[in-house]
Amino acid sequence: MLEDVQIAIGKRLGGTVIGDPRVDGVRMGALAGQTQRNEVKRALDELLKGSQIVYGSADSVDVKGADASKGAFMSPILLLNADPWKNQQSHNVEAFGPVSTLMPYTDIDDAVALTKLGKGSLCASIATYDEKVAQQFVWGAASHHGRMLILNREMAKENTGHGSPLATLVHGGPGRAGGGEEMGGKRGVMHYLQRTAIQGHPSMITAITQQYQQGARMNITKQHTFRMHFEELQVGDTVITDIHPVTLQDIEDFAHLSGDKFYAHMDANSLEGTIFTGRVAHGYFILSRAAGLFVDPPKGPVLLNYGLDECRFVKPVYPGMTIQVRFTVKEKVDQEKRTPEDVAKGIVKFLVDVFDETGETVAIATILTMVKKKS
Repeated sequence: MLEDVQIAIGKRLGGTVIGDPRVDGVRMGALAGQTQRNEVKRALDELLKGSQIVYGSADSVDVKGADASKGAFMSPILLLNADPWKNQQSHNVEAFGPVSTLMPYTDIDDAVALTKLGKGSLCASIATYDEKVAQQFVWGAASHHGRMLILNREMAKENTGHGSPLATLVHGGPGRAGGGEEMGGKRGVMHYLQRTAIQGHPSMITAITQQYQQGARMNITKQHTFRMHFEELQVGDTVITDIHPVTLQDIEDFAHLSGDKFYAHMDANSLEGTIFTGRVAHGYFILSRAAGLFVDPPKGPVLLNYGLDECRFVKPVYPGMTIQVRFTVKEKVDQEKRTPEDVAKGIVKFLVDVFDETGETVAIATILTMVKKKS
């Protein structure tokens, strides 16, 4: 397929308009300067020791809206390395400009091996609709690339391009490609931040970070936190709820209401070999009943509950046990008004610590609430 690919790419490159980016229709501008263009040409001379030009010219380029003799313009160059195992220049020389090389391979294992000859790269892309081929390639080649794009017909029109550096991705690659990271994206930001480890009592860490740490002192409020505006709430403010005794009828009712009739909740004869000693309450019942305990129903500053983070069910709850909730302001996140008519509000994260009659936590979660400001 090498010749077909070469022709197809040549046709696409032939439609690329080079010149002043401010001019309509121009899709490719100049390099950073004459110095960089000279460096690209020197690298190209090295590459030509093992490849041949199949599209473009190193010495001439047609431009639109600019003077090719004054600007650092360069034609896209497409090379062909017919024997990439013999001609190693393609793997050892990087022309930091509009230069690409076509290389043939026999199968996916051969392609994987070729991608590793560069001793580490920023990104690799594979175009395939075959999921097994994609898996084989990624599993084989990922160790030598910082980012990988699997391109298929379902996402081709929406894809971000060959390994686009997004803030959430590792920006950089192994070996020659940055030693695992570069000064870009989130990693680059973190590199330049001054970070300090703080040790101390949970109450002290809470006061310093303004994020509640478990084990810190709680401020048991006389007023329910759902009756307090965003500005009035303080990290550590806590409501201790009433107690609810869990019954077998609770389990039956929740099973019928939710449709969750998992054997551990409903069949005491099926528990041999499990961690359970009897029919156990649904984790989601515990969380739902906890909400019934900590929610203050009348209309107030709390506008809505829109999410749940870090939910864990850590201890079985059986009929005859009781549950109670420590409901604590964990963190406050201010929000700006998007429009003058927008409601002034902020996000309050509450720690929901559900505990039993022994004081041990049976379930824990963080809920996110939107709370109105006083002003």
